[in-house]
Amino acid sequence: MALSWRPMREADLPAVCALAEALHPEHPEPPDIFAERLALAPGGCLVLAGEGGLLGYAIGHGWSGLAPPALGVRLGTLPERPGAFHVHDVALLPAARGAGHAAAALAALAAGRPLVTLVAVAEAVPYWQRQGFHDHPCADPAALASYGAGARFMAR
Repeated sequence: MALSWRPMREADLPAVCALAEALHPEHPEPPDIFAERLALAPGGCLVLAGEGGLLGYAIGHGWSGLAPPALGVRLGTLPERPGAFHVHDVALLPAARGAGHAAAALAALAAGRPLVTLVAVAEAVPYWQRQGFHDHPCADPAALASYGAGARFMAR
């Protein structure tokens, strides 16, 4: 199956929301969060497309670098001079995992950015460590706690 990352479009949002619901039932986010991220940072929103539809998505945007935005909270605006690029999510269906697609999305989103941050939920920490991320001081423990027990603010 030939899969490739492409820019997310507004028409993709229902499928992206369905993927998020299926892949992250323990971290639900309302559809308006995805729509806002696409509107604020279209260059940071990608989908993994195949012949049968979408198998994944990646979302990122400029942010402070000091802490993550709280999960499920609208941003309103992005900083004029962000301190980092924040990877909000990289999510793949099981059929698309293990083929380097997450690393390819990360490479596309992080290209030329000196500081990239993300929140790693507990089971994903080893993956992100293999991608060069390490624990990073978090200035907003409440925002980090919104991702659940064991979540870690990481940077590369």
